[in-house]
Amino acid sequence: MSCITPPKYVINVLKRLESHGYSAYMVGGCVRDIIMNRRPNDWDICTSALPEEVMSVFPNSRPTGIKHGTVTVIEHGSTVEVTTFRADGEYLDHRRPENVRFITDLRGDLERRDFTVNALAIPLSGLIFDPFGGRIDIEKKLIRCVGDPDKRFQEDALRMLRAFRFSAVLGFEIEAQTLSAIGKNASLSNALAIERVCAELEKILLSNSPQVISDVIEHGLLSGIIEGRIAKSELAVLKTLPKNRSQRWAGLCALLQKNGLINYIEEFLFSLRLDSATIHNSTAGCKLVMKKAPSNRLEWKKLLSRNGTDIGKCAAAAAEVLYGTGYIKMLHAVMCSGECYSLKRLSVTGDDLMELGFRGIDLGNALYALLDHVIEFPSDNYKTILLDMAKEIKADSVKHRR
Repeated sequence: MSCITPPKYVINVLKRLESHGYSAYMVGGCVRDIIMNRRPNDWDICTSALPEEVMSVFPNSRPTGIKHGTVTVIEHGSTVEVTTFRADGEYLDHRRPENVRFITDLRGDLERRDFTVNALAIPLSGLIFDPFGGRIDIEKKLIRCVGDPDKRFQEDALRMLRAFRFSAVLGFEIEAQTLSAIGKNASLSNALAIERVCAELEKILLSNSPQVISDVIEHGLLSGIIEGRIAKSELAVLKTLPKNRSQRWAGLCALLQKNGLINYIEEFLFSLRLDSATIHNSTAGCKLVMKKAPSNRLEWKKLLSRNGTDIGKCAAAAAEVLYGTGYIKMLHAVMCSGECYSLKRLSVTGDDLMELGFRGIDLGNALYALLDHVIEFPSDNYKTILLDMAKEIKADSVKHRR
């Protein structure tokens, strides 16, 4: 029995709908998570009430997806999406139905959903409505389509990527017929918006089973972006990396490039429409270690001083997957040591050097000369020592000008 109870605001929404004579259920992923004793991130409700009736019951609600029957209800400062039972019309673009038809039958609403583990509903009474065997599939740890998998994927091609995402996030296997249908319909994924593809791919990458990306590639769902194959065993090392976007992308790109699946990391990440910071940090981090990674604390401090911590962490992630463990630990030790590897940690500032007469380019050069010295000799990071060194730099500069 699950220990997860719905938040008060969700219970209130269900109660108010029922008090007005409508049926209402928690539905989809939140029910799956409750059964698995996982805390849901989102709570969705389906109801027999029409959208305008939902808005009448909740006057402060917003018609966020009114065309498809979805109203966002605001209850005690929290939001919950409430959607009318519906049957989907024809799918012409392999992504969304051209229209929907509101119905009064919960089973009909669940029948249109992607996978059995998501075709579940619970009313306030707590009795789970499970017409397609979702609970059994949860017990068996299976991702299986509701009904005909070919039809499900031809309706919405993104469901093929979602199957692998649920497999990775939940630790489930994809049922044989469902997996076979993915192979047959993989070419439909070429029409998907790249942003949606990237969003699903990133969720897999940040899961506990990032090696599932190997299956995504093997089944042709990234054929327009990645050519070739890579073993699951090789991608499994990605799960040892921190669950940080840039670092996981850096690790993945390092492995893909090493195995010849991509030529240029920056071009690959740009094609996925990732944000500029992730593209820059991941690309730069990989470039720094593709031929050789820093092998000691001094080299890591030098790398950090020239590139910053974000790129440094990506470099360590790439090195970890390319050359073996220890690089992330070494970088972490450097960053936690208190030793200086950046101007912020230097015991003198630009203002201190300006008082000695440094200006412009000479000021910058002097600061970095002191930083380079302290990186090699950490015990010299004291203001008095560095000011004396700065005076010598100033005196030498004056001599050379004469």
